[in-house]
Amino acid sequence: MELPPITRRQRWAFALAATFTMTISYVDRQTLAVLAPRVTAELGIDEIRFGLLLSAFSVAYLIGAPLSGLWIDRVGARRGLLVAVCAWTVVAALHTVAPSFAALLALRVALGFAESPSFPGAAQTVQRALLPEDRARGLGVLFTGSSIGAMIAPPLATAIMAGFGWRMAFLGTAIAGLVWVPIWLAVAWTRRGVALLDPRPADSFPHPGETPDGAAFRSPGRFAGAAPLLRNPALWRALVLIVASAPAISFVILWSSKFLVRTYGLSPVDVGRYLWIPPLCYDLGSVLFGDLSSRRARRNGFDGSPDRGLIAVAACLTACVAFMPRMAPPRAPWPSPPSGWSAARGSTRSSPTTSSPASPRRTSPPAAASARWPSPWPSSSRCPSSAPPSRRKGTTAAPPSTSASGRSPARSPGSSGARPPRTRSPPPSDPATKLHS
Repeated sequence: MELPPITRRQRWAFALAATFTMTISYVDRQTLAVLAPRVTAELGIDEIRFGLLLSAFSVAYLIGAPLSGLWIDRVGARRGLLVAVCAWTVVAALHTVAPSFAALLALRVALGFAESPSFPGAAQTVQRALLPEDRARGLGVLFTGSSIGAMIAPPLATAIMAGFGWRMAFLGTAIAGLVWVPIWLAVAWTRRGVALLDPRPADSFPHPGETPDGAAFRSPGRFAGAAPLLRNPALWRALVLIVASAPAISFVILWSSKFLVRTYGLSPVDVGRYLWIPPLCYDLGSVLFGDLSSRRARRNGFDGSPDRGLIAVAACLTACVAFMPRMAPPRAPWPSPPSGWSAARGSTRSSPTTSSPASPRRTSPPAAASARWPSPWPSSSRCPSSAPPSRRKGTTAAPPSTSASGRSPARSPGSSGARPPRTRSPPPSDPATKLHS
């Protein structure tokens, strides 16, 4: 029994379900980047090892993506995406019990391999479901799925961390991904979903002329080889664009939380208020550029070549990341001194011996703050006004002297620092002297 023709709305339902797959994928992979300041502090992970964690996921994803693409061609996106989402949800939830850097590194590698079928399966769904004139717009919408996930992860993960800790944040974001499963079953587990998404021989399309054409519809076990693909210039243009833009995008997505905490002094919980802004701009750009490309494809005489003007504009916008180090922080990145010490440092610079309401006498900072806030005074436990004359400007050192009672001789308040003349005290046995004194 033949199926009725698939409407445009039904085709976009498949594309949006595939986009939601990328959203769930990025929520799970971005959780570590959002929680990085707290996780690295509690597990004792420095910046270099945190970079290794990020690279471990990327390398595993890089190796797994081509292999998972072949696997998706064999089993179809309908079943392949369901298996992949369930697998990476389990791996993401295991981050909750990671006791050390080594365990976290192994989990990041496993997560990279588990999520590698996400984009091949989602892209194949968009390619098969949409008509040729809608594919560019559909791919633009597909890329918004990843940035939507990057927008959801910061507020969701930081909210869970604020209430239950960072370990439960990993578990909460992983469980949230299971919302995708019933949606995918409702859309793809239908007769139309089987007809569109399951692998079929090239001569048995359910609706000739309506479904996309190409080698992706070959039956399992038939592979034309990589040589024709490698000779396609469109592949190399896409690879150049990805290699050129990935470092800038990865820095913004993966390192922004630690950048904001270290440079601008934000708390790990507050970064969730700002990390959703770059993915939002990425979404708007994906939709805009995809729509402009689709409009160009509908023009008469379109030869299938890429729009070099759009690529140049996108490259210039991506290069703006280079100006981030030039942005002056709103306040000093180091801790502020105690309030009393700040008031003392803000007083009028006058003579250390002067004491007046306009220029209060300076005091040394507390011992707890002196370790992180350098003191401008010489290393002494006394304030400058009580420092020995030998440490004052314009004075000469004099050997210490004591009186008969063992005390230092008294100095007049207005003395210049020179030692007063030594006088001989009368014998203590003279009663008249005692009475006179």
